[in-house]
Formats: sequence, structure tokens, C-alpha cells
Amino acid sequence: MPKPTVVLDRDDMRRTLVRIAHEIVEKNPGGVQKNPGAGGNSIALVGIHRRGAILAQRLHAQLTELSGGDVPLGDVDISFYRDDLALRRAAPEVLASHVEFELEQRTVVIVDDVLYTGRTVRAAIDAIFDYGRPAKIQLAVLVDRGHRELPIRPDYVGKNLPTAQDQRVNVRVQEVDGEDHVAIAPVSG
Repeated sequence: MPKPTVVLDRDDMRRTLVRIAHEIVEKNPGGVQKNPGAGGNSIALVGIHRRGAILAQRLHAQLTELSGGDVPLGDVDISFYRDDLALRRAAPEVLASHVEFELEQRTVVIVDDVLYTGRTVRAAIDAIFDYGRPAKIQLAVLVDRGHRELPIRPDYVGKNLPTAQDQRVNVRVQEVDGEDHVAIAPVSG
């Protein structure tokens, strides 16, 4: 079996997240507030479990450093919001969701590792609406690999990575996998 091809190493991932953080600040002027009670359309980050939540934590640190402001951070588990739940062989690993801030009047930036068909993002939007109705939702992904099945387009993309259907994009993060990188590998049988 061919060895996976690394397309982003640890430093590439760090630089990519720094760039995405800058883009979020530029696209949302006044969104990162030093006084969260000051009103206006402030932003919040919500990562999709598992690796999207970790990337959201890293983006949160970058946004805080960039702006000195307060950016609420949450995470959602979309296991029971998926439209393919009945098709899966194994029961999903369910993790807790944390959205402990008001969503109204906020731009919620959903963070995920890989955008593929769009079904995970659709499930995340459903999960977020169970917590409230944000003013706006944006999407930040580390990798957009194409092959969309739903009309979902990211606002912030770390790397566009055209792939074949018989390939898999593997995102590894230190907190879960002991290393940081993104690799393309063939789908194993």
C-alpha cells in the first residue's frame, strides 16, 4: 500500500491557522470585542468534535492574541444530527457539546478539519440552532477537498486540496494523535 503523502506539516498548519485568524478578524470588523457586553455583532467559534474542536481552540488562541478581545468558544458533537446515522456500521462515539454563551446577535464561525460532502457542516448547523439563533454563520476549514453533495461553501479555507474519491484526507493533531500534519492516503479496503 502506498505511503500517505504529507501536504501540511506542523509549521504549515500553524501558519494556516494564523492566516485564517487574520481573515476572520478582517471579515468581521468589530466582531472581536474587548467589551463583550458592548453590543454589536460579535463573533464566537464553535468547533465540530473531534479535530474541528481542537482547531477551534487553536484559532481562539490566535484571535485572542491578535485582538486582545473576548471570543466565546464552544464545541458541538454532531453524532445524532447526521443524516447517515442509520447507515453507519458502528455506534457513534458521543462527546459532550459546550455552547455556554448566547448565540443571538453573534456571528458563529463553525470550525472543522476537512470539508468533503458538506453533510457534517449541515449537521453542525442543526446542532447550533438547538442552542439559539445566531445572526450569521460562517465556516472555517483547514482543508477543502471538494466533492460536495450539499450547497455548502466555506468562508475561510486553509488549503484547497483536490482529491479523488478513492483518497482520504487524514488530519492529525497533537492533542489526539501525538503529531500535527495533514496527509492524503488511499482509502483502505
